[in-house]
Amino acid sequence: MKTLERLFAEKLLKIKAIKLQPANPFTWASGWKSPFYCDNRKTLSYPSLRNFVKIEITRLILERFGQVDAIAGVATGAIPQGALVADALNLPFVYVRSTPKDHGLENLIEGELRPGMKVVVVEDLISTGGSSLKAVEAIRRDGCEVIGMVAAYTYGFPIAEKAFKDAKVPLVTLTNYEAVMEVALRTGYIEEEDVDTLNEWRKDPAHWESGK
Repeated sequence: MKTLERLFAEKLLKIKAIKLQPANPFTWASGWKSPFYCDNRKTLSYPSLRNFVKIEITRLILERFGQVDAIAGVATGAIPQGALVADALNLPFVYVRSTPKDHGLENLIEGELRPGMKVVVVEDLISTGGSSLKAVEAIRRDGCEVIGMVAAYTYGFPIAEKAFKDAKVPLVTLTNYEAVMEVALRTGYIEEEDVDTLNEWRKDPAHWESGK
């Protein structure tokens, strides 16, 4: 029986949401260079896969976090998934901007939270964890309790694991780097030499450079 991690990894690879560019690496918001990119937003264009993500995130929230009063999505990537999940659970939804809006009400959190609410945050992917935990801080400043976060994908970097542990935020994901690599190699999506490149990157992603 396939695990959720492997099943979702297969689905991401099938729609080519995983991209490998060792010779022309991507630059993340953190400034890190990476030969690997996961574009979860592509799932929105496939109704059956979009529904799969909604159902599985909803299931994980119900199984892992019990009573929830509201769902929060992290802008911009997790706004649609968060809204779909909130609708499935019949719960209030808000989303958290990376910076306050520079006009109008200058909101950082769009929507309404009441002090004391138990909130689960929905995120599309976790790299360093920095932007995700800034959203958690904003919700906590509003007087709410963040009882956990569910993300579609995590790279599983130690820096992120430590950050979530220090922030006391339980993190659950649909899939992860290891599952994606396992399925990608088994299905021929990547070759053995790609694995070597990715392993070098994984050793020290903050200082990795293509061809070095």
